[in-house]
Amino acid sequence: MRIISGTHKGRRITPGKSFKARPTTDFAKENLFNVLNNLIVFEEISVLDLFGGTGGISYEFASRGAENVICVEMDHKHFSFIQKTVRELDFDQILPIRSNVFRFLKSCHQKFDMIFADPPYDLNTLESIPDLVFEKDLLNEDGYLIVEHSSKNNFSDHPAFIEKRTYGSVNFSLFKKLPKD
Repeated sequence: MRIISGTHKGRRITPGKSFKARPTTDFAKENLFNVLNNLIVFEEISVLDLFGGTGGISYEFASRGAENVICVEMDHKHFSFIQKTVRELDFDQILPIRSNVFRFLKSCHQKFDMIFADPPYDLNTLESIPDLVFEKDLLNEDGYLIVEHSSKNNFSDHPAFIEKRTYGSVNFSLFKKLPKD
């Protein structure tokens, strides 16, 4: 796993073979961030990374200049790895939080420009994530939610859904908070 672009471009992150998380592939991550380059300006945005796993998405946003990134991960081993890597890479703008994602979302009162969720593909509550984010009003105006999922999930009927991107076996559904009229 590597950081694709920004201040830490090319930096390799190696979580170890015993790691349970399924990191977003470099191929999928590179293509997703190419799409995001046309949608947002990375500097000064606030990001919420849900189901942080290895922290790879948080590192990518921080490397590209995101002002602050909250990375939520429940697994103790994964959380410790993220904390260690944040220190090693000197990413002061990343705040790792050890918490259950759904509990965190229900109690969160902060708004974000970008929310990225990469839950386990077999999580039975995966499809509730967009509803929870929009019901809690966690996105700033014109903010985006990206949910990584398998081909089994279909979010196209969600009112905030804008598009789906597929890179190999990785699927990203993009949602946008529209400005109030």
